[in-house]
Amino acid sequence: MVKYYCCAGLLKSTWDQVCIAFWQRYPNPYSNHVLTEDIIFREVTPTHCLKSRRLLTKTSRGPRWMERYLPKHMASSAYIIEDSIVDPQKRTMTTLTWNISHTRLMSVEERCEYRVDPDDGGWTEIRREAWISTNVYGLSRAVQEFGLSRFKKSVTKTMKGFEFVLSRMQVHKLISGSAVTSAGETPSRTLTEAATDRARGTALAAKEKAKDLASQAQKKQYV
Repeated sequence: MVKYYCCAGLLKSTWDQVCIAFWQRYPNPYSNHVLTEDIIFREVTPTHCLKSRRLLTKTSRGPRWMERYLPKHMASSAYIIEDSIVDPQKRTMTTLTWNISHTRLMSVEERCEYRVDPDDGGWTEIRREAWISTNVYGLSRAVQEFGLSRFKKSVTKTMKGFEFVLSRMQVHKLISGSAVTSAGETPSRTLTEAATDRARGTALAAKEKAKDLASQAQKKQYV
């Protein structure tokens, strides 16, 4: 039995700004539950799309009746795989996330698509889908309702976190000003180039750290 949920939202920032903020959104005051983030791999495809896989560690406190079904050392944390693909030509970013821990109790898959708002080119539209499933006999409805409630709260925090990071980016831009060349021109870089350069310094160490947990998710294929 799978419970499906869908919602949409708007961020009053351009698609380019939202894509940049996506990689800078941790930490923020609304993400205290996110403990670590590690890049497992990142590549630019022949069609100039940026593909990434990350491992996230989050706190995961459930109701007391649920904790009895989890080992004590796992009851307070969860491991999440996040796949993403950024297409700068179509101006879309698509992410798929799923948990690789606590799967016997509950599995949550989320798909998000970020694209330019058709009604306002300066805003970004987000379409979010979620699938919540469980194999706990006799408690499936309770587990799914708990999972959906927590998912909705997470979406609210995610949007507030995005808005905070975007505001911080704007303040930083106002304070520091745009980088200007000696000729008075602003240098430009593509989104894929900027994101790839940012990843190079951490990708190798993160890959080793995340290898064991990520191997559990290799059966999942994305895009």
